[in-house]
Amino acid sequence: MSDDIEDGVSTATPVWAAFGDLMSVMLGAFVLILVGVVGVQMQLSAKLSHETQQRQQEMARRKTLEQALAAPLAAGRVTLINGRIGINGSVLFEVNSDQLQPQGQALLKSLVPPLTSYLQSHDEILMISGFADDRQVRRVGNARFTDNWELSAQRALTVTRAFIDAGIPAASVFAAAFGSEQPVSSNDDDAGRAKNRRVEIAAVPRPSSGNAAPGKTSE
Repeated sequence: MSDDIEDGVSTATPVWAAFGDLMSVMLGAFVLILVGVVGVQMQLSAKLSHETQQRQQEMARRKTLEQALAAPLAAGRVTLINGRIGINGSVLFEVNSDQLQPQGQALLKSLVPPLTSYLQSHDEILMISGFADDRQVRRVGNARFTDNWELSAQRALTVTRAFIDAGIPAASVFAAAFGSEQPVSSNDDDAGRAKNRRVEIAAVPRPSSGNAAPGKTSE
């Protein structure tokens, strides 16, 4: 009789031991999953916090720029859209010319004080971008420009040099050109093409030390 009881006990014990091991494994797996979920949540939270901080910084930057340019914006001499200062090309230049008109020269000079003040409080530099409509310049006679790419690039350089001559440090401004690739209006009529012939000024992050400074692209 005792032999039967001993046999029963010895048979049942491994079952409970196996069940206990299974529970331990399941508990360990649950803990690992829980740790993984918490880790993912922490990463998402940190990412969301970082993105929120970046958006707040961008909004503050644009607000600062808007305040700095309050006078020319109120006078309608420039536009400010998504942090980019826009100037209609006809205000600065005559048709097919990269020589500043008197009113364009005066406008750029009026922008120097607020832009200089802005740059002094931000680790950024100014990108001067030239844009053109889709009608290519025809090189006739002694015309200086091969096409609209070259004309708009030279206009961007002219504005860049005007800013430097007016006191903005050369290391804080550079020229770029985009041709007709980024229109802001339709090129189907004169009014739309006039809007596309423009110069834009945008504050961009200053390259970290050791990296090459932004270079100009020709149009």
